Amino acid sequence: MIEQQTFNNRYRLDGRLGEGGMATVYCGTDTLLRRRVAVKVLRPQYASDAEFVRRFYQEAESAAKLSHPNIVNTYDVGREGDTYYIVMELVDGSTLAEIITSDGKLPEPVAIDYAAQICNGLAYAHRQGLLHRDVKPANILVTKDDVCKLSDFGIARAVSQHTMTLTKPGLVMGSVFYISPEQAQGHELHETSDLYSVGVVLYQMLTGKLPFTGESPVTVALKHIGDPVPTLDTKALGISPALAAIVNKLLQKRPENRFQSASDVASALREARERPSIAAYALQNDAPTQLFETHKPPHRRSPMPDRMYTSMSEEEERRSNRGSGFALWLIIALAVATAAGYFLFGRPLPNLAANVTVGDYSAMSDVQAQQAVVNLGLVARFLKSPSDSVPANHVIRQNPAAGTKVEKNSVVELVVSNGLPLVGLRDVRSFSANDAQRILQDDRFKVKVLRRFDSAPKDSVIDQHPAPGSQVRRSSVITLVVSNGPKPVAMPSFVGMNVDDAQALAQKLGITIDLSQRAPVAGVAPDTVASQDIAAGQRVDRTAVVHALVSTGDPNTTQTAQVAVPSVQGSPYKLAIRALTGDGFRVAVQFSVQSAANGTIVAQSPDPQTQAMQGSTVSVTLSVPGEVPDTEGMTIDEAHDALAAAGYSIGTMTYTSIEGANGHVVRTEAEVGTNLAPGSSVTLIVNGP
Repeated sequence: MIEQQTFNNRYRLDGRLGEGGMATVYCGTDTLLRRRVAVKVLRPQYASDAEFVRRFYQEAESAAKLSHPNIVNTYDVGREGDTYYIVMELVDGSTLAEIITSDGKLPEPVAIDYAAQICNGLAYAHRQGLLHRDVKPANILVTKDDVCKLSDFGIARAVSQHTMTLTKPGLVMGSVFYISPEQAQGHELHETSDLYSVGVVLYQMLTGKLPFTGESPVTVALKHIGDPVPTLDTKALGISPALAAIVNKLLQKRPENRFQSASDVASALREARERPSIAAYALQNDAPTQLFETHKPPHRRSPMPDRMYTSMSEEEERRSNRGSGFALWLIIALAVATAAGYFLFGRPLPNLAANVTVGDYSAMSDVQAQQAVVNLGLVARFLKSPSDSVPANHVIRQNPAAGTKVEKNSVVELVVSNGLPLVGLRDVRSFSANDAQRILQDDRFKVKVLRRFDSAPKDSVIDQHPAPGSQVRRSSVITLVVSNGPKPVAMPSFVGMNVDDAQALAQKLGITIDLSQRAPVAGVAPDTVASQDIAAGQRVDRTAVVHALVSTGDPNTTQTAQVAVPSVQGSPYKLAIRALTGDGFRVAVQFSVQSAANGTIVAQSPDPQTQAMQGSTVSVTLSVPGEVPDTEGMTIDEAHDALAAAGYSIGTMTYTSIEGANGHVVRTEAEVGTNLAPGSSVTLIVNGP
């Protein structure tokens, strides 16, 4: 199950949090930084869409640049095989949608506080050039300390019956209940589009319901475009006219009639909370349409909101015609005084002592750098980049530079190495092993060779891992599967066969038999194989050549003399072969795997001093250990003798220039100590051209 996976050897999935149409969210653990995280995993059907994955990476990387208390931090974005994922801050709390569903209407102070925090987060994102485009309660997380955090900046949104996909190229999906009129029409989007969605969310927090509903997404979208701006009954809802005016201005159909920045909305919300009467008056005179239900007396139109008008006494109402001018001047004077007081006393003084000096974090690990930045009261933001020289998870460069003085809580951008660059792996299949190894080493890869028997030509590359075209980090190990040629066959006994039958059998097995040597052999008919130089049962390559002696059938010939067979039992293999061949005998070698007397002859036939015809065959038994001997550092001749004494022959020699001394053996394949049947061939890797 995917819950048991660990991505990139770092992010462990611990349990499922929720599901959307395009992604599944898991709670997990960053095992490197030892912190809890949320991991959003893209569904497989979208992971196979190259364009979607491109946008997924682009938007995730944009969101990762945002670091603000009212935005869910995006820590990392990555891929594990065919699975794409985003690592985010794990927020301990509920979504605003769950809170509204549970509580219905929210109290005015709570709604103002939540909306102001949402606007603070949007203001920061807008300054970074990033629109949210899907502000809705389900994308607003509220911690147990009542901190609001915006999530899902255009990343893998859930598709449902409440979501409408716009077909204009370049636009993303938005939830239709919160979509702005211009977004519904496919027009260009600006910051004011997010602010319209904030107005819908604020309306829903104050009333417990949505401003526009309908039977289908298209119906709701058309209402956003054409229906009148809904009004809020301040008396029935128990909210201030100032707050009602803010909602009204946010929900204007034309973007230019709304607030123009999230910072302006946050300021207006603070004014509505602290000075509701003045805020309501200012908003009423600024708004393009009727703002709220006024419940005014029929005989006059007051320029003031209800809350201010109804706070007058009945005596003041009777004198209102005479005193309206005075009241207006009084309110203007009050507004000017309030603004002046805020300018003089309300603004925070610059705290020069809060400046700190940025340290030098180059070559630190990401964990060390983060700790050092946090200790100075700063905020670390990480960006990933490949590097040829800086180890993975260590800082390559930083911004601001070391020694720069900055205010506390400033962001220090740390570019961290994610290892060597990824490069495309070339296809070296069907190349010779030497050529393939040279090409990959030129591309700065390490090479491991595995050999197996195959019908492909010997020493040609059958396969490679990872597969050709894969993106692989430099210095990675590339495994080449190299053909050893067809599987060896057991040498048959040709002795006693006539030459035609021997030739046919050899051809069937794919081996070559040399029948050119002929001599009279007592007791053997003419054109009959009398002996062979490779013992029956020994396994040989299909390209092997076996030399046979064919009898001429003339036992009385005087061209060949009978001589005594020398005693070679107990002699080293090389000396025994030299003694027998020196007396004119052919030698057939058999093997006996023993723990003692390895490399010496332990038996022979015919017995020593027996008279035998020159050219006849003497069979000897060689004691061998049954495993490949160590030939590293030997010359080729020395290695040949060592292998022969152990019962093996040299099958192939491969040359390399990156290991060992010139002209000496680097290693063997099979490796030293490998259990291998006597009579098998061994490949030598030799330093040289």
